[in-house]
Amino acid sequence: MKKFLLTICILASLVALAFQLKPVKRVAHTFKASIETPSLINKDSLTIRSRVNVPEGYKRVTYTKGSFEDYLRNYELKPFGSKIINYDNTEYFWQRGHVGILEVPVPKNGLQQCADALIRIRSEYLWKNNRKDEIGFNFTSGHYCSWNKYAEGYRPKINGSKVTFNKTARVDHSKANFYKYLNLIYMYSGTLSLYNELSEIKDVSKLKIGDMLIKGGTPGHIVMICDEVINDQGEKRFLLFQGNTPAQSVHLVKNLEDSNISPWYQLKKDAVIPVSNYTFDSSKFVRFK
Repeated sequence: MKKFLLTICILASLVALAFQLKPVKRVAHTFKASIETPSLINKDSLTIRSRVNVPEGYKRVTYTKGSFEDYLRNYELKPFGSKIINYDNTEYFWQRGHVGILEVPVPKNGLQQCADALIRIRSEYLWKNNRKDEIGFNFTSGHYCSWNKYAEGYRPKINGSKVTFNKTARVDHSKANFYKYLNLIYMYSGTLSLYNELSEIKDVSKLKIGDMLIKGGTPGHIVMICDEVINDQGEKRFLLFQGNTPAQSVHLVKNLEDSNISPWYQLKKDAVIPVSNYTFDSSKFVRFK
């Protein structure tokens, strides 16, 4: 009987020891992998391109210098570790989902939310490249509002879903007036208007820098592709940035689902795609005109 009890005790001890060693082995393996996997982040760099390294086996897709794609890829960043700041100068409650803050001022009026931030970045590119006649966006009502007409003094009169434009202001093509125009767009445009206005990209193999993943709604959300790499098999990976609600710092997001390639993303059609603090489903890819 004693021998039987002794045998049971020995077996029980061996089982307990096995359970104790198993997680230690897993931790050791994870630690080894973390040492052997090179970092994809350059903490001392101040552009999107220089902040994030290319994953092994990939190379950056080439774009013409001065193009919108090149503009986004080389967008300036604040020093590494900068926090996401809300429009009222408070810190956003969650600071663990980004690897960079873009040098995009956040107005104190609280209007520059997720879609608005991308509208601003696109509009500033067109302004800087003397393509001001291309600056224009639909209101959620579907009415088109161009910078050119606004600069000429035309202002919207809004009555429910009915919108008319009348010349009620002096001609003003200044940069200060341009930002007043953008504030108007922020008020009456958003993810829902962009979702309905912009053409859908149905073939994800044709995605490129400047394209956006969008879910229209109130609220909806939108992120923009800001860098792109490809391997010999034609597989692509992308970097994404976003604004947010409340209006806050535009930031380059981590890939919280795959730390091995973060902050790069693999984007698929009709996929559930978690991005920082938002999960996309029933969404589509779109492109500015």
